Amino acid sequence: MGIGQSFILAIKSLLNNKMRAFLTMLGIIIGVGSVILIMSLGNGVTTEISDTFESMGTRTVSVTLMGRGSNRTFTDDEMYEFAEENSDVIKAVTPTVNVSATVRPERWNENLSTSITGVGEDWLTVKTYETARGRFISYMDIYARNKVCFVGAYFDSPEVYNGNAVGSTLKINGDVYTIIGVAEEITDASDEDGSDNFAVIPYTVAARLSRMGNINSYTLISVSDETVNAAKQRMSNRLYENYGDEDAYAVIALAEILDTVTEIMDTLVTVIAAIAAISLLVGGIGIMNIMLVSVTERTREIGIRKALGAKRRDIKSQFVIEAMTTSLIGGVFGILLGVFGARIAGKLMNMPAVPSLSSIVLSVGISVGIGVLFGYLPAKKASELNPIDALHHD
Repeated sequence: MGIGQSFILAIKSLLNNKMRAFLTMLGIIIGVGSVILIMSLGNGVTTEISDTFESMGTRTVSVTLMGRGSNRTFTDDEMYEFAEENSDVIKAVTPTVNVSATVRPERWNENLSTSITGVGEDWLTVKTYETARGRFISYMDIYARNKVCFVGAYFDSPEVYNGNAVGSTLKINGDVYTIIGVAEEITDASDEDGSDNFAVIPYTVAARLSRMGNINSYTLISVSDETVNAAKQRMSNRLYENYGDEDAYAVIALAEILDTVTEIMDTLVTVIAAIAAISLLVGGIGIMNIMLVSVTERTREIGIRKALGAKRRDIKSQFVIEAMTTSLIGGVFGILLGVFGARIAGKLMNMPAVPSLSSIVLSVGISVGIGVLFGYLPAKKASELNPIDALHHD
């Protein structure tokens, strides 16, 4: 008997016992669906993390000066000099000064919740932002400590200045700052809590607002992805020469953080998917039990087939194919459950959760493998039945 005929007989057997077949498949369906759903959500989270880091710039190197155990300092002039000397690996650098301040647009009676950061003239290059209108902070603004600011697209939205942000003013800690430029929209300009609600001012002004003697935070961008490690290493070497203590500073490449986070997420998703796959094992045991029951119920049929000349391998292949078919059909339903569940979960969590081809192929392969593995024992038992005893079975 050929494989095709064995497959047809397997389908007929499943149709004759629909409820039992469904309950047998249930473990496979849940297992395959869970694996696909978890891997889809894991891939979605990893994609979101990667997009976030890429928006920050994978060529970015963050430098923080703690100055622990040393009386020496590293000034902003020294940082700019270092960047100029290493222009083959460093494209731009900007000091970064975070300011805790109240912000109030003109003619507003209440404060606006927005982030204020002090930056240098190369900040746009470091952040890869574009100017929509006006101009960015210049070297003269920084040198003269001009009270000017460059804002996100939220300030140009109808909620604030309605397209008239450039030339308008902001009160920051009670002092009046003139808006000289607006950035291109990043996500949603009308969202107060979005990425377009920000304002940057000259870092020299921000340092005074924060009562900061020395700048202790810088952001560098390398010339290319290939020069990130070189930029990080040279920066580390220069700071070690200055401080003589590795605890006095921290130099971190965002690309390294991204690699680490991605590796952690991949491991976490694999572990959780493996736990979910335990239900596949349970489903396999269910298939084996049902197939053993089926062998007992069809003992007389097996005896007749053997009496008519069927060989052991024919009997064995019939039951293995039947178990594999059961598992395969369960796997198909599991894929549908996983794909549908991933799309719903993605919409509810507002994140991409698209099942990958690898997770689907892996799940189908495992389900078919389980059918063969757990169907072999019942098939072996059926093939070893004595024809005479089988014919006398009641």
